[in-house]
Amino acid sequence: KTKRTSPPISTSTTTNFSEPQHSVSPNKQRNKATGGEAIDGLIIAAFGRHYEVATAAGRLRCYTRGKKSSFACGDHVRVTPGGDDQGVIDALKPRRSLLRRSDAFREKLIAANLSHILIVVATEPGFSDLLVSRCIAAAESQDITPIIILNKADLVDRLAFSRAQLAPFRALGYEVIEASALHGAAGLLERLSSLHAIFVGQSGMGKSTLINALIPEANAATREISAALDSGKHTTTFARLYALDGQMPDDARGWIIDSPGLQVFGLAHLGPDELAECFIEFRPLLGRCRFRDCRHEEEPGCALLEALADGRVHPRRFEHYRSIRAEIAEAKRLNPGW
Repeated sequence: KTKRTSPPISTSTTTNFSEPQHSVSPNKQRNKATGGEAIDGLIIAAFGRHYEVATAAGRLRCYTRGKKSSFACGDHVRVTPGGDDQGVIDALKPRRSLLRRSDAFREKLIAANLSHILIVVATEPGFSDLLVSRCIAAAESQDITPIIILNKADLVDRLAFSRAQLAPFRALGYEVIEASALHGAAGLLERLSSLHAIFVGQSGMGKSTLINALIPEANAATREISAALDSGKHTTTFARLYALDGQMPDDARGWIIDSPGLQVFGLAHLGPDELAECFIEFRPLLGRCRFRDCRHEEEPGCALLEALADGRVHPRRFEHYRSIRAEIAEAKRLNPGW
């Protein structure tokens, strides 16, 4: 397996972009309205401006102060408990990573403090390898390790085609795990047991079925796939975190997050240079073009184009890069604030 290297996380970017502006002393504080004592917690479900938070005192249904909500599943927070198992989120603790997607005008915080992203694809229905590249780029930008899970590997008629789609990623050293959620997931559970990870992927790839196989008590909803549209129906409607051993989630044990199925994964928050760094096969080539402002299109002496011509860069991956770069440029044209 090829050893991957990733750029350091820009903590200042993450903090300034997404963290709430209110703060709290690390010492215990009193909430005058409720008399509650501020305690640490881990967000295990996010729905709108409301969150479920796991604490030493149990699970609390919490809301935020003010109208803006800048928290994600997996965030460590300070909360003030109230009555009836409710509470208020007072502050966000430092993040090690933040997975998010964005277009020209909106951003969506997906999950925080991840060690791995589990990109779930399946032999049926068909999946987008461009979406896989998008998810990998988002992960690489935050030093999150990608793992690709090829689900429904028992459907042998489409297995060879799916393997061929994933071959460029495997060639780069990305781990690809073949699984069948309907035939047990014991081996997968062992591989994931110490990770802090999230399942992402298109609808219908079997993310919720995998969650049920890994954690039977999760009772994640599943539906049949719409064969007519060759696309799955959305089942999970909000992100939820589960401890892999079925206990109260915390950072001392492995956990996974089930997230809603997606069809798009915009990366408008990345700059052109950041995007290029997220394609790991480009990294040895960056800075070696003849022109410092090379756009890697038709310029003479472009190191990336030379690598494309001699096979060091896969054509499909280069196509993905150009597609995402064009989308980011259009988003910044529409909203120069990015």
